[in-house]
Amino acid sequence: MNIKVRLIGTLMLVAIVTTVAAQDKKDFFNPVNVSVTSQSFSPDARGGAMGDIGAATDPDVNSQYWNPAKYPFAISRAGVSINYTPWLKQLVNDMGLGYLSGYYRIGDYSAVSGSLRYFSLGEVSANDGSSLTMNPYEMSLDVAYSLMLSEHFSLGAAVRWIYSDLTYNYTSETTPGSAFAADLAGYYQNYLNIGSRECQLGLGMNISNIGSKITFGGDNRSEFIPTNLRLGASLMVPIDEFNKFTIAADANKLLVPTYPKKKEGEQDVNYQTRLQKEYYDVSSISGIFKSFSDAPNGFSEELQEIQWSLGAEYVYNDQFSLRAGYHHESENKGNRKYFTVGAGFRMNVFSLDAGYVIATAKSNPLDQTLRFTLLFDMDGLKDLFKRR
Repeated sequence: MNIKVRLIGTLMLVAIVTTVAAQDKKDFFNPVNVSVTSQSFSPDARGGAMGDIGAATDPDVNSQYWNPAKYPFAISRAGVSINYTPWLKQLVNDMGLGYLSGYYRIGDYSAVSGSLRYFSLGEVSANDGSSLTMNPYEMSLDVAYSLMLSEHFSLGAAVRWIYSDLTYNYTSETTPGSAFAADLAGYYQNYLNIGSRECQLGLGMNISNIGSKITFGGDNRSEFIPTNLRLGASLMVPIDEFNKFTIAADANKLLVPTYPKKKEGEQDVNYQTRLQKEYYDVSSISGIFKSFSDAPNGFSEELQEIQWSLGAEYVYNDQFSLRAGYHHESENKGNRKYFTVGAGFRMNVFSLDAGYVIATAKSNPLDQTLRFTLLFDMDGLKDLFKRR
């Protein structure tokens, strides 16, 4: 397969909708453009099975991606998870996202955590007639520290190194790019009485990938990384001693400027000058503030840039879980709409989760894809070795 066609086609499928119905002037396709889009892909089966939710749900090992401030509220002292998601499996069989995450609670009030993300575009062949094959990929490595400021509230911060190698010809004109970023997160957990039941309320916020822009060799224009604001809420309702039910919602907005549209009758040279000034010359920090007010169609389009998710989880005896959710993105901003379902099984030492995506828009690259997560509880492992 021609590598240029495959790389360009893959990135378009991953980041945005590839086909859009005919649109009038009030209904145009104008997604927010970012580089290293794999940073936005949900890595784990639990959050993925709930419609891509995790800002305020119960803390687990994969909270590093959703909200690292949740770790001080984790029950277990430490944990490790291994996650895998096939990508575009209906078209290729060698693309996928791998995610390794872990944490350790220090005392009763703080925690350190980290993760390694690797997104492989599979093996591709050079288009110059040679037998050379390459493996384009994107990866990131991060560490975080979280601290409980009160019995109900915690803060977390993470630093991240991002690397993207999508080159197809290793020359000075096509080189990989890298960037550094940080996350700032907060989490609130409390209990409230609804009738005779003591329910658990969770509120969460995570501003992720605040950092430098990324530049690839051969291009003097730097690209925005996917800086993102995530807000979430959850409510856990115990039904009885063995059964509990959680409902949660997340809202996301990319804190990246909207790509300027060419005005009717505008000359190409004038548009390129304006594009350089209004988009490529904007710093990443200025872009965060600009992202709230620069949509061509005003406030109504700014609202379309918010993605929202709804999810639910049923747990029996802290061992068996059933999950479902829905994710919505405006047709004009990507059209990623899908239902999700999943299940989980937990033992003392490990847990196994799976999630499945059912797209309502044909463009979703995860349609009919299974996510897998294997989690290890360090307290459970410790107890197991003690018994032996």
